[in-house]
Amino acid sequence: MILNGKCPSGPLSEKWDRHRHELKLVNPANKRKYRIIAVGTGLAGASAAATLGELGYNVEAFCYQDSPRRGHSIAAQGGINAAKNYPNDGDSIFRLFHDTIKGGDFRAREANVYRLAMLSNNIIDQCVAQGVPFARDYAGYLDNRSFGGAQVSRTFYARGQTGQQLLLGAYGALSRQVKAGSVRLHPRTEILDIVLIDREAKGITVRDLVTGRIDCYTADAICLCTGGYANVFYLSTNAMGSNVTATYRAYKKGAFFANPCFTQIHPTCIPVSGDHQSKLTLMSESLRNDGRVWVPKMKSDKRSAHEIPEAERDYFLERKYPSYGNLAPRDIASRAAKEVCDEGFGAGGSGVYLDFADSLHRLGEDKVRELYGNLFDMYEKITGENAYKQPMRIYPAPHYTMGGLWVDYNLQSNIPGLFVLGEANFSDHGANRLGASALMQGLADGYFVIPYTIADHLAHTTPVKADTEHSEFRKSREDVEAFAKKLLSVNGRKTVNEFHRELGKIMWEHVGMARSEESLKQALKQIPALRDEFWENVRIPGSGSELNQELEKAGRVADFLEFAELMARDALHRNESCGGHFRTEYQMPDGEAKRDDENYCYVAAWEFKGVDNEPELHKEPLKFENVELAVRSYK
Repeated sequence: MILNGKCPSGPLSEKWDRHRHELKLVNPANKRKYRIIAVGTGLAGASAAATLGELGYNVEAFCYQDSPRRGHSIAAQGGINAAKNYPNDGDSIFRLFHDTIKGGDFRAREANVYRLAMLSNNIIDQCVAQGVPFARDYAGYLDNRSFGGAQVSRTFYARGQTGQQLLLGAYGALSRQVKAGSVRLHPRTEILDIVLIDREAKGITVRDLVTGRIDCYTADAICLCTGGYANVFYLSTNAMGSNVTATYRAYKKGAFFANPCFTQIHPTCIPVSGDHQSKLTLMSESLRNDGRVWVPKMKSDKRSAHEIPEAERDYFLERKYPSYGNLAPRDIASRAAKEVCDEGFGAGGSGVYLDFADSLHRLGEDKVRELYGNLFDMYEKITGENAYKQPMRIYPAPHYTMGGLWVDYNLQSNIPGLFVLGEANFSDHGANRLGASALMQGLADGYFVIPYTIADHLAHTTPVKADTEHSEFRKSREDVEAFAKKLLSVNGRKTVNEFHRELGKIMWEHVGMARSEESLKQALKQIPALRDEFWENVRIPGSGSELNQELEKAGRVADFLEFAELMARDALHRNESCGGHFRTEYQMPDGEAKRDDENYCYVAAWEFKGVDNEPELHKEPLKFENVELAVRSYK
């Protein structure tokens, strides 16, 4: 099937405005007749629920945390992009659009990305009005800093806590609607199924994580805002609870999953220290503004950093990418770091150095502390090292996922009534997300896109009359209960964490930073074998009618064990290198990624055909009318 993204016609800069005027509206009195479910309360979910509630819809908001304030958006540190051009350094909406398209290695829709760039300025105004404490310069104006993949300073920030501060702003807006009665919160609740009636999304089935109770909720539309799936690698920068379950269960109900192999490896993470670890810690990309990345020029150099003179240091990013230097995009910086470490030039036994000596001399410790103090404190608590006195040690780690459920320009999946926002969809970042663009997309989708596009769907929909005793809801509830009983009945000998760790090792080794036909085929042998063992030997204590975190984890790992195979298949079918998808067989003579625009300039959207069957591939061709398809160079 050739998919239609439903992008409006006309000049790029006019598409969104024209489209908004063509969308149907729902009058204020009728809005009260509709119920919308928002799953997830990170930036995308909280902003969507707050905005839709303020418009007058009845909103049910679900999250598995004890509070919406714990959405994983709080972990975003460095900033949020916007084309305000406050520094007067040449930025514009078109430049932000172009940088994002180029950063994604020309594997994203032009129309979606331009809309994102347009709305970026509205986001800053909205957040300032909410009281988000963005950094300001001496005169009181909003300050900016640079991020990877850009030659301008367009990133607004609140020290190293930008995601947390933005989420508090969205949470305040959400809380206001909870008080007003337009939004009802359901914390400690996990979605386990999407309910379709006549092939339209009409509700969800959830488990109360405290009592174990299974319940169903009806709706006229559903917004999935459940984040990414980087925890398929086990060790990642994501919160330990982050998972693929919501989007994967939607995939099993017929929603197409797009570009699942497009996963981002972040270059600036604290290296793995041992098998005891259950997650990795991100050090903000903003640190690359003032930190210089280097390794010793001598292989296996055991000297400490301060003992290595300047002439014996290789500032490899500045050497290889002189135009962008330490601000090369994430995928490129990560591969460059892995390359020097694989060649034996690693720093201090693991990773590479991120050195602030020059900035400390130039700016002074007080200024560096003002910009990044909480990040330096976090690094010292974890490593016991003072980054003001010696360089940080960093190494790439799984971080963000560009793949997600396929959506059209309206953010609606191929299932009518099922909308997907933020990291859970595939739409805006192509094969590599530029730093500081995740927060931008989540808030753009929630505050400024979904209120228009969901209204158009509802205007063509009769308010839901089905109740939770409808046959489809009863079947969904029975299926969810049967799945839990099946997990609990295995009564094997290995823990859920053991299986998750083994899956992570397979994925990191064979479907990680560098992939090949051989490694991917190896993964496709090992994953089903591990999945079979899981269903024969996993041990889950307790029951389903109580608080049971092992049962929660087991359901999520069961989904990862199926989804991992889809990731590997997607990576195997795409015989090219682009962005975060790097196939060792497809690279330029200098080692850079080699795209194949003639054969792979499309979105790969997969349709579920059964756990043991190959999924069906559908394609959405990507057309570039406003930027030239070119070799992606940051040199």
